[in-house]
Amino acid sequence: MRVQLARQLLDRQIVDVDGRLVGRVDDIAFAVDDEGYPYVAGLLTGQGALGQRIGGRVGRLLVAVADRFTDDPPVPPLRVPLASVARVDSAVRLRCRAADLPSSPVEAWLRRHLIERIPGSHRASG
Repeated sequence: MRVQLARQLLDRQIVDVDGRLVGRVDDIAFAVDDEGYPYVAGLLTGQGALGQRIGGRVGRLLVAVADRFTDDPPVPPLRVPLASVARVDSAVRLRCRAADLPSSPVEAWLRRHLIERIPGSHRASG
């Protein structure tokens, strides 16, 4: 059976167990087991992963913009372990909450330097 991972996974939305959007599948992380067989280790999301996948000038621009919005570049992509994936249909559905995943450095920077400075932003619910 031949599986076309790129067609099945890339650019699909990643949704947590509560239906909240986590991001899109921007790339696929592979690993090699002890016997030398490759397997899917996880899914990558974020500007860094997308920029590396696209490549060229546009890809480098995406990575550079992401690096500008963080205190500690380069920005690593958010890695979603394959064990966290419940199923794949029109979206990649996770068996965990978005809060249980590592936070995006870009989102943390934007929250700290932009969102929190908006009057009333601390009263916004979840």
